[in-house]
Amino acid sequence: MPGLLLHVGASVSCTHGAPAQTVSANARVLVSGTPVATISDTTTVAGCPFQVPVGAGTKPQPCVRVQWLVPAARVLVNGQPALLNISAGLCQSAEQIPAGPPVVAATQPRVVAQ
Repeated sequence: MPGLLLHVGASVSCTHGAPAQTVSANARVLVSGTPVATISDTTTVAGCPFQVPVGAGTKPQPCVRVQWLVPAARVLVNGQPALLNISAGLCQSAEQIPAGPPVVAATQPRVVAQ
């Protein structure tokens, strides 16, 4: 299924609304003046408020990273599959506990890939 290419400046957040930022090693392929994100890039989350119930209280379990699972099937950037606005991913805590899918709110509107 086609989707818009995800780039470093795209608006991505964790399931709980905390912003996520992608850091890319790609400096050659740009859209809207910023690098295209690939499956090998790091996407970190900052400020997630998520907590899990433990006994009578709660334990902080904030999302700290996004593990992208399904990239573009046909588009490679420097040999790595590109990420799309519809790419499946999973937000994880520092203990790698899954907390839900990331939310892509806005990305560049021009380049579509599959």
